[in-house]
Amino acid sequence: MTGANSQTLPTALASLQERLVGESSSRRALLLMAPLIAFELLVFVIPFATLLRISVAAPSSEGVYAEGTWSLEAYSEVFGDVLAGGLLLEIVGYSFLIGTVVTIVTVVIALFYAYAIRRSSGLVKSLLLFSVVLPLLTTLVIRTYAFTPLLSPTGTLNELLLSVGLLSEPIQFVPNTVGAVVGQVYIVLPYAVLAIYSVLATMDWDVVEAARDLGASRPRAVVEVVLPQAMPGIIVASVISFAWSVGAYAAPGLLSDDLTFAIYVEQLILGDLRYPTAAALSVVTMVLMLVGIGIIFAVLDRFGGEFDLA
Repeated sequence: MTGANSQTLPTALASLQERLVGESSSRRALLLMAPLIAFELLVFVIPFATLLRISVAAPSSEGVYAEGTWSLEAYSEVFGDVLAGGLLLEIVGYSFLIGTVVTIVTVVIALFYAYAIRRSSGLVKSLLLFSVVLPLLTTLVIRTYAFTPLLSPTGTLNELLLSVGLLSEPIQFVPNTVGAVVGQVYIVLPYAVLAIYSVLATMDWDVVEAARDLGASRPRAVVEVVLPQAMPGIIVASVISFAWSVGAYAAPGLLSDDLTFAIYVEQLILGDLRYPTAAALSVVTMVLMLVGIGIIFAVLDRFGGEFDLA
């Protein structure tokens, strides 16, 4: 055996071992992901495929839709109404307006709240964390409905504002858009706080202290050091708040009289039995929502997000 061959054999064996180890790791990773893949298939892929199929089915006067048929009539109806500035455009626009307002308000509050948790310690920190988790222990309808006596014209908030002289007459917070926004913020706030806090909890606080030692004021250290490091959590909180709020049903349904996308889809399905139109409207709204999420990623990433989708 020559010297060159004696060096090539160990190298080849090492390469083979590395490849086998890599393939073994890939198989183990795939095996660990199998339950998640099965869950996604059952809960998301199959229902969404069914939704797509119904959206391209022909409507039927005898039932919800004509099975086995193919038609783009529902999409034509949706796009025709939207392009004509009809009711669907108004409903979808209102849903995205609520989603945008709720997202901005929620992320701002969640950022301050998560920062307060990160800076606190001991019992105060435990109480702040517990107060975030506590609303999740009650049902969505009950904690949303609780805003009715609080925000109604004869409710606690109006009575307080009237008693201190800030109002001369009660304000109609509910049923109104204000009530829907307040209720939806309350629903998504815990998830936004936990998303941002999970990033702040792992942040290297020595970097902040170094910025302070170099002369940065506290607000400047927060803006230039804390916010860029917290940006991945802010992006996650924004996506959760936006996606949930655009398709919100409970808060707009209980605290507002205005039609949102989710409420109108319910009317189409349960009231009018127009399944293809409801499915087509859902698909179009979901595509628009994905575009909105892409814009959120693009905008926040410019401020230091560097969010790795992989």
